[in-house]
Amino acid sequence: VATFNRVAPSVAYIQTTALVQHYGMSRQRPFSLQESEVPAGTGSGFLYDSDGHVITNFHVIASGMADMGGKVKVKCHNMAEARDATIVGIDPDRDLAVLKISCEGEDDTLPPPLEMGDSANLRVGQTVLAIGNPFGLDTTLTTGVVSALGRDVMGAGGRPIRGCIQMDAAINPGSSGGPLVDSRGRLIGINMAMISPGMGGGNVGIGFAIPALTVKRIVNQIIKHGRVVRPTLGVNVADDRIVQSIGAQLGVELEGVLVAEVLPGGPADLAGVMSTKLYWDGTVDLGDLLTEVDGVKVTCVEDLLEAIEKHKDGDEVSIKVLKGCDPKQAKKLKAKLTTEDNRGRYANRGGGYRGRTSMVSRRGSY
Repeated sequence: VATFNRVAPSVAYIQTTALVQHYGMSRQRPFSLQESEVPAGTGSGFLYDSDGHVITNFHVIASGMADMGGKVKVKCHNMAEARDATIVGIDPDRDLAVLKISCEGEDDTLPPPLEMGDSANLRVGQTVLAIGNPFGLDTTLTTGVVSALGRDVMGAGGRPIRGCIQMDAAINPGSSGGPLVDSRGRLIGINMAMISPGMGGGNVGIGFAIPALTVKRIVNQIIKHGRVVRPTLGVNVADDRIVQSIGAQLGVELEGVLVAEVLPGGPADLAGVMSTKLYWDGTVDLGDLLTEVDGVKVTCVEDLLEAIEKHKDGDEVSIKVLKGCDPKQAKKLKAKLTTEDNRGRYANRGGGYRGRTSMVSRRGSY
């Protein structure tokens, strides 16, 4: 009870509205096209700091984005009325959004922000409390335990969010974005999704939360820069399916991430990573295959993204590559990560297996 009473005032009720067009029936302008503001959705959030930053899920406020003509309003427990909120920044890949409400000129003072906990030291069976606004029922408390750790859950941006917390504390539509706290009221995660077989919309005891350490890392970047600033190796890489196809055509097993392009002057270029070279007749000189980052095995593009995004600008990482995709040419290199956008031409390096294969398509800069 004491934990709930301490945490509840910092939990936010979030409402979004959207503009819809319709034909009016006024006598002065019959059948004229008009716009109306209509409710678009509700969700939960919580106060992150004393500057008025409120954290929620991206999917909660997506319909309230200004470029879509929407608005977002936030109301905490002790507020007489909901306040207009501005969207500071978003990260759809992690399903996170940072809002800001005014702290000046308001009669209501802001409640204290939630205390951050350590999601790295959670244990299965540990008691957790979820607070939110399911079905619009504000400040609802449910309790449960950590059911499992390290779950991968698909985010709103189409990429899996790794390391999520699975719990059996009931969450339902409207709970998204609300805090998951430990028995002392410290934030350990943000409620984001549930499994509901049969599309019934009800809770069956399987919910997921984004871990607090991920939340803190992403949110602090958004507050500081207005966006997520991710470090990069300065490479463009081939899609996983294309790597598998190339391996099958060449009769070798390629387990890793194929470097399609090395951006000149970037960390990978300075470390000596070799790019893939494509010729007019369809033949290729395969570039390096990234297989490890800091001793952690990399088998797909998502593994590489996860390994690099844990770091910050200026960090030095150890990468293991197979030069020219040749298993007999394994080499460890050091690369200093950067956030600069080093784009350019293919590096003029070659070697490795040579064979006829299809075009290597590239998938983003990492």
